[in-house]
Amino acid sequence: MSKYFEKYGIRPKLIEEKPDPQLGICVVIPCYNEPDLEFSLESLYKCNAPTCSVEVIVVLNAGEQSDSDVMAQNRETEREFRKWTSEHSHAWISFHLIKENRLPKKHAGVGLARKIGMDEAVRRFTLCESKDGIIVCYDADSTCDQNYLTAIEKHFNKYPKTPGCSIRYEHPVAGSKFTAKVYDGIIKYELFLRYYNQGLKDAGLPYAFHTVGSCMAVRSSAYQKQGGMNKRKAGEDFYFIHKIIQLGGFTELNETRVIPSPRESDRVPFGTGKAITDWIMTGREEYMTYDHRTFMDIRKFVLSIPNFRCEFVFENIPKSFQSFYEKRKFTNKILEIRKNSSSDTTFLKRFLRFFDAFQVLKFVHFCRDHFYPNTTLEQAVRSQIAFKKIGPNTLDNALEMLWIYRKLEEGADC
Repeated sequence: MSKYFEKYGIRPKLIEEKPDPQLGICVVIPCYNEPDLEFSLESLYKCNAPTCSVEVIVVLNAGEQSDSDVMAQNRETEREFRKWTSEHSHAWISFHLIKENRLPKKHAGVGLARKIGMDEAVRRFTLCESKDGIIVCYDADSTCDQNYLTAIEKHFNKYPKTPGCSIRYEHPVAGSKFTAKVYDGIIKYELFLRYYNQGLKDAGLPYAFHTVGSCMAVRSSAYQKQGGMNKRKAGEDFYFIHKIIQLGGFTELNETRVIPSPRESDRVPFGTGKAITDWIMTGREEYMTYDHRTFMDIRKFVLSIPNFRCEFVFENIPKSFQSFYEKRKFTNKILEIRKNSSSDTTFLKRFLRFFDAFQVLKFVHFCRDHFYPNTTLEQAVRSQIAFKKIGPNTLDNALEMLWIYRKLEEGADC
């Protein structure tokens, strides 16, 4: 731990109260300008008790240049937090509030807030019998199933070598809390997320996991080994999870569920809130996404990788990849990886370290701009469903398609 904080730490100890010796799970919640924190807390409070004790660390945050309305809401949130915690107590779970209302302008945002809370969780575990506890990322507008905490504990006990996991999520798709347009938007946005993830799975990529900030958990040791959370204002979850995936053995937890909010938001430049805001403001009826042929080209490319170690012919890879990579530089990269690989397994591992999730995303955008223009989400999903041979042929709307993808990723029969 001391080495981690010497290199990556940004705060001294922030919680003075000693943790329970049996502490095994820390749930970290970044909270910025949040009017409904108590619903998130209530959901965790109502969870079944795991065998270990649990701490919930709320990082109430704002930037040094946040406006008066944000600061007023944070003060109200703090007041409500104090009141709520005074009225709710279990022997096995405790709640802590860290106030960070002057985050520097350059880094103020969800990444830094998560880092502050997750770093503090590392400190808490060092004072307990379980030095390598589980750090869970959650959001201030999310709720969860009642078995959420017990399922997390069981999962990490079942897979003692996993460094972390993504946790199943399902946005609400109906109800009276939001408008019909919001529900329509979140159905299509979640379907897009699952379509993209299944495209990576079909390609045989080892990092085909969802990267949703409120739906991930890691061991404290893995968190420290990979340098902790980043300070990005958006996309912090994508970058962080892929660092943990590099350790190998990353898993999916499908026996419980997080229910993220589908509400509009302008807090970050991309993600769920921004997607729903754009959907409503543009007044679109069709949700556009990447053509399925893009993922088929990735699949062909990935299937060819084992052959690169013995014989590499640039002209044999898909034309989209020939255009994406410059021939001489790519050929030299293959030779470099060959030189440093003593076996086929090592070669594949090193190559996929080069052709990582960031490279894939760049390629997908390149294909969109130069080969396969965006198509409607429903058409793209139909093509993927036909390729995977799942579900009936009569699916004609996004909600029906989403049910199929949820069942597929949950491991149930479609």
